[in-house]
Order: sequence, then structure tokens, then C-alpha cells
Amino acid sequence: MPSHAVLRFGPAMTPILSIQSHVAYGYVGNRVAGFVLQRLGFDAMVVNTVQFSNHTGYGTWTGQVFPPAHIAEVIDGIAARGGLEGCAAVLSGYTGDAGVGDVILDAVDRVRAQNPDAVYCCDPVMGDVGRGFFVRPGIPDFMQARMVPAADLVAPNAFELAFLTGRTINTPEQAAEAAHALRGGRPRWVLVTSVPQPPERADRIGMLLATDTGTWSVTTPLFPLDPLPNGAGDGAAALFLACRLRGASAPETLAHVAGALHALFAQTHAAGTRELQLIAAQDALLRPDRAFEVEKIG
Repeated sequence: MPSHAVLRFGPAMTPILSIQSHVAYGYVGNRVAGFVLQRLGFDAMVVNTVQFSNHTGYGTWTGQVFPPAHIAEVIDGIAARGGLEGCAAVLSGYTGDAGVGDVILDAVDRVRAQNPDAVYCCDPVMGDVGRGFFVRPGIPDFMQARMVPAADLVAPNAFELAFLTGRTINTPEQAAEAAHALRGGRPRWVLVTSVPQPPERADRIGMLLATDTGTWSVTTPLFPLDPLPNGAGDGAAALFLACRLRGASAPETLAHVAGALHALFAQTHAAGTRELQLIAAQDALLRPDRAFEVEKIG
């Protein structure tokens, strides 16, 4: 399905509140999500939960986690300028501190009070296969109990989905079952990244999207990147939200996200860098240069 032939992103400048991490060097959190949303024509109001020199995958970093009161104060200032009026969505990612979760949920309530049609997209950043959990104690439990149930869209990787549902995920089928189990609450659409593939597809990486009308799956070539760049999940969540706000169908959404991420990984592999080549791949965020087949699996 040629995603670039279906979706059109124009300069609508719809406001979106994005609450997640910031790094000075590299591309994760709001350094990815803010750019993706702006490149696709949205007015990203970026609130940072941390300010680090670089992402924690390097093993060492400098900077600090912002206290919940600081983040609440920033959001209050946005509200005082009328910034929450007309806000179409809230996107959350790396929180840094469990107390920040309450601030994010309060912001979601305030945005929904202004706009009942506003969407909350939760990227439940907690960990990944190999690394395990890389967030502070308390965050996974808060994410499971409070943040994910409040969301309209959820974008976990397979490791995070397994924790959120208490299930084992070793196959695409198990991932699909877990995604629909997660939909048992408020979340209407669940995008799962890094879906495990069978041995005969070891050279592919998978994603799936579970909705009230079915489940769709897609795979793309797996580039030999070692270590894998951080931040792709942050980009996927921003693309996911943007497609939904533009009214894309489930297969259109999945095709566009898959095509854009493939182009991003291709540029990163060609550059031979650890950091995502977001600027080089920016045109593919709008119009992916490759189309991948999206299959309905349930």
C-alpha cells in the first residue's frame, strides 16, 4: 500500500502538546517527536521532562530530571497564554519521574475540558529487549495503572506491551493478542513496534496496529545497526498520532509509519552513525519513498 500516495500533510498548524525528554546531543524524545510533528505541519508545544546531554543508552550523561512542579508550572504558563485552547492532542513519552505522570494526566484532563475531541497518545517508554527497564522505580507501575488506561492511542514496543499485559510475546500472533488485551480499557488503537519475527523472517522487523475494526501487520528490512539507534519509537509515536489526527485509516497509518521509519533507518545506516539521521530523512516523514505491504491478520 503506497502510503505516500494516500496521505497528505499540509500546513494546518494544529496545536499538539508533547511532554517528554530532551537531549542536547542526538535524537530521542522531544528532539525527535517535536521535529516530526512540526515537519508534518503541526504546532508542537514542547514540554521537556528532563534535560540531558545525551540519551542514557550511552551509559553516561549529564543533566537533570525536572521535578513535577517545574513541568506543571510550564504547562500553567502555556495555559495562561491560551495555548491549551484548540489543542488537538497530548503526546507523552519518557517521564523521568513517576510524579510527572500525575502532571501529564492533569494536562490531558485540561486539554479535554477545552476540546472533548482531543486525543491522548501515550508512548509508554519504560524499557526494551536486552536492556530491560531503564526508567526509575515506580514509573512502570504508574504507566500500567494510570497512564495507559487514560490514553486513546498507545505505542509500546513488544517488551513494554508484555509488561503492560502480563503476557509472553515471542511471536506476531502473541503480540496481536496482547495488543487487543490492552485495548480492553480506554485505548482504542495500539501500535506495537519491534514485534518478534519467526526465524524465516529474521532479516525483517515488524510492527502491528490493533483497532476496533481489526489488526494489521507490516514488516520492513532489518538494517545491521549495532547498537540500534535510540529514538525510533519516539518517532513512531509522533507519526502514529499525526496520521490519526489527519483521519488516516488503520492500514494507511501503519503503511505511512513503516515507510517513514524505514527511510530513517536507511539514512542512518548509510551514514554509519549511532544517532538517527532525522534531518537527512525529513522529506520521507511526509512522503515515504518506499511502500510496504500491510496485511490484515485479524
